[in-house]
Amino acid sequence: MTRDQAKAGIEGIGILPGIRVESAEFARYCAETLYAAGIRVAEITMTIPGANDVIRDLVLRYPDMVVGAGTVLDKETADRCLDAGARFITSTGLIPEVIETVLKRGVVMVPGALTPTEVITAWKAGGDYVKVYPTAALGGEAYIRSLHLPLPKVPIIATGGVNQQTATNYILAGATAVGVGSELLPAEAVRRHQDHRIHELARRFIAMVKDGRQMRAAAQ
Repeated sequence: MTRDQAKAGIEGIGILPGIRVESAEFARYCAETLYAAGIRVAEITMTIPGANDVIRDLVLRYPDMVVGAGTVLDKETADRCLDAGARFITSTGLIPEVIETVLKRGVVMVPGALTPTEVITAWKAGGDYVKVYPTAALGGEAYIRSLHLPLPKVPIIATGGVNQQTATNYILAGATAVGVGSELLPAEAVRRHQDHRIHELARRFIAMVKDGRQMRAAAQ
C-alpha cells in the first residue's frame, strides 16, 4: 500500500478508530470487526501488549486495510512499527524525531497538537494530518471551527471526546476526519465479542461523517 493509498483510505471513511484494549486478541477482534463493518482503518496503540505483532498480522491478512500505530512517542518505537508494516503513525503530541523518522520511510504521519502554534508547527514539519487532542477539553467542535477558519489548508483529525452526539458537528466544523475510541468500541462489546453492536455503531459513525460532509458542502 502506497502513502497516497493510505491517505485515500483514511480520508474516504473519515474515521480513525483508536484501538486501545488490554490484549492482542481483543485488538485483532476490534480491527477485524470494524473491517467487516466497512471501516477499513485501524490505529493499534502502543499500550497494547504485542502491538507490533498485531500490526504485522493485520497487514498480512488484510492488505487493503489501512493499519497504523498510535501513541508512538520515540524514534525507536516508530522504527519498530514501520518494520511491522504500519501504514501510518500517530503521536499524542508533537515529537520531531518521530515525524522525521516516519517521513524518511515514506509513510503517513499524523502528529498530535493542541494550540494553534503546535498545529501550524506540526503541519509545516510535514504532517499529512494533524491530530488535535483533546478537543473536548478546549470546547469541542467550536474549537475545531476556530482553528479551521484561519488554517483551512491544515487537514485536522479531531480526537478526544468525539461521540454520537458530536461527530457530525466536528466534520461540519472543518475536520477532515474524527478519531474515535470507546464510543465506537465499547469495552463490554469487545469483551463479549458483540459484533452486532459494533457493526451498528460503525454504521452510525459512517453516516454521521457523511452527513457532516454533505452539510458542509451545502453551506459553501
